[in-house]
Amino acid sequence: MLLSLSPTELERYRRQMMLPGLGEAGQRQLKNTTALVTGVGGLGGTAALYLAVAGVGKLILVRGGNLQREDLNRQILMTDDWVGKPRVFKAQETLHNLNPDIEIEAVCEYVSDNNIGVLVQQADIALDCAFDFKERDLLNSACVRWQKPMVEAAMNSMEAYLTTIVPGHTPCLTCLFPEKPDWDRWGFGVLGAVSGTLACLAALEAIKLITGLGEPLLGQLLTMDLARAEFAKRRSYHDPNCPTCGQMTQVADSLTATPISSC
Repeated sequence: MLLSLSPTELERYRRQMMLPGLGEAGQRQLKNTTALVTGVGGLGGTAALYLAVAGVGKLILVRGGNLQREDLNRQILMTDDWVGKPRVFKAQETLHNLNPDIEIEAVCEYVSDNNIGVLVQQADIALDCAFDFKERDLLNSACVRWQKPMVEAAMNSMEAYLTTIVPGHTPCLTCLFPEKPDWDRWGFGVLGAVSGTLACLAALEAIKLITGLGEPLLGQLLTMDLARAEFAKRRSYHDPNCPTCGQMTQVADSLTATPISSC
């Protein structure tokens, strides 16, 4: 049974509950959802911000390492006085101040073989905002194993891509990238507005999947060249022999979003 909304929450979310297709029922779905966000930096931190203000009931924020001053051009949950301290705890503090009605758990670790199973099993949905493919592959495999939907978002300089992965319904990350690109996480420039744009779209994908609002990017890869403001959607290839998801039973119904919290 879904938890009801308090008078404060009804007031806080009044304007978004006016959206056709969301309403109070959708808001209750958000309240009853736990979202895992990995890589809480310029991309993951901004996505977490919009999940928090939208009313997702619990956020699990995962990111190791301390804040560096060069992070501040894009990591909008941070402040200059926090340089040298674990960034995930500042993210937790900032989001709690924005919305004290939600629960926020901060995990000051990088995604690893040791923690990924516990993290994914606690969540209803995951947002993959990690900075390397090792963490991304670990999260993808765990989401497939425990059949948890995952919003996959990544950027490189002025380019970005976004898709939503639902195990058993869509291609997984291994289908999309069977061979990992030669990628240096320190080897490209980052503009805060680029990571922020992608983060907003990633948060919106999660909200759509949670509530059934609109049409998520199921089986579609959205590519973005933000230097030219060019966007394209491509049908993703679902590899029947994928080593990660190929053995899963494929459902026969069409790729239609359903509210995940009611499952």
